[in-house]
Amino acid sequence: MPRNEPTEVTEEWDGGRSARRRKAVRYGVPVAVAGVTAATIGLVPAFAGSGSPDLPKISAQDLIAKIAKSDVQQLSGTVQVTTDLGLPALPGGAGAGALGGGQGGGGAGASASPQSKLTELASGTHTLRVAADGPDKQRVSIVGKSADYTLVHNGADVWAYDSGSNSAVHHTAPKDARHGAHRGAPEGLPDGGLRNATPQELAKEVLKAAGDTTSVTVGDTARVAGRDAYQLVIKPKQAASTVGSIRVAVDAANGVPLKFTLTPKSGGPAAVDVGYTRVDFARPAADTFAFTPPKGAKVVNGDRAAHGKGESGKGLGGFGGFGGFKDGQGPKGAGGFEVLGKGWTSIAALKAPGGPGGKDQLAKGDAGKFLDSLGSKVSGAFGSGHVFSTRLVNALITDDGRVYVGAVDQQALIAAADAAKK
Repeated sequence: MPRNEPTEVTEEWDGGRSARRRKAVRYGVPVAVAGVTAATIGLVPAFAGSGSPDLPKISAQDLIAKIAKSDVQQLSGTVQVTTDLGLPALPGGAGAGALGGGQGGGGAGASASPQSKLTELASGTHTLRVAADGPDKQRVSIVGKSADYTLVHNGADVWAYDSGSNSAVHHTAPKDARHGAHRGAPEGLPDGGLRNATPQELAKEVLKAAGDTTSVTVGDTARVAGRDAYQLVIKPKQAASTVGSIRVAVDAANGVPLKFTLTPKSGGPAAVDVGYTRVDFARPAADTFAFTPPKGAKVVNGDRAAHGKGESGKGLGGFGGFGGFKDGQGPKGAGGFEVLGKGWTSIAALKAPGGPGGKDQLAKGDAGKFLDSLGSKVSGAFGSGHVFSTRLVNALITDDGRVYVGAVDQQALIAAADAAKK
């Protein structure tokens, strides 16, 4: 097979005016990081390279259209999620799970709440078993060493069950979720974070809009979960972004994203790597989606608990709970935030909990020393503060109680804080 060379695209991307392209843009992808969607995709003509297996050449436009046209309704398989953001260890061995909150209130029921499991996916390697049969039936299980956590959506019923505590939370699926479009993930689940921990949903988040802050090419072909795949290679054009590249492996036969890999600009292992290790596109057995709480299980009515707290049945959106905010606003009651800039260098600006007083308390004594050990002191026209860094997301907390966070370098955060003071 001759080597595939980049070829000029004679048709311009029309922003979604044709039916096929409208669908491609709608399902198309930049990644939601710390509440800021890396917004736009600029298509660069390129074709699959000389990797194995040999596949017909395809342009980036056509591969995105192939993803958009994919209408896989049934699948089952195993997904491996590996996250390495370089988060610091907390004193006393407290893990990410200590940060999770539960819709079901305190006690055993809270451990079965989807929100209590989101932060567990923020570090380490996890195995998920997934199954779907159309928009009304989905199942996701996090496989643990000693216990499993399972979400089941079957029609109007959504169950979350934690085998370790033998506790369950029941929700009624939103009506729009029961009849919406299905893309191979549990749309009816009350919390979007676990639903988005699949290659399909991550890819959809990254290709949502077309624009000029991103280049997209087609890289070498690959084999993922025994399937032939093309690879979209997505790179920010904005120098201040901490994202090096994103690779999305796409099933050559049916257009389903099989693997999502985000590598930081600093290099090293992937910060986020989510991919199928096994996948089957046959219809799962009907009893896959049946669930009855085991004898003696603690069962919490999630609808009643959420109503009592003034919450909706829907939880946090976006991978890791970072998405789900519209028009640059945060959740109600949290003060909200504004988005500064655009594309991959967007920065979320918000007030720190407790304001300047809370920050002053942290700066005193041992708490202040601990703060200094985690972050680096910086100053500028905005005043002074601390920058806290991971391999992907950086945050600036100023001494006057403002927070600037995004997948950008330290200088971009300082510049944003300086500009806000003018």
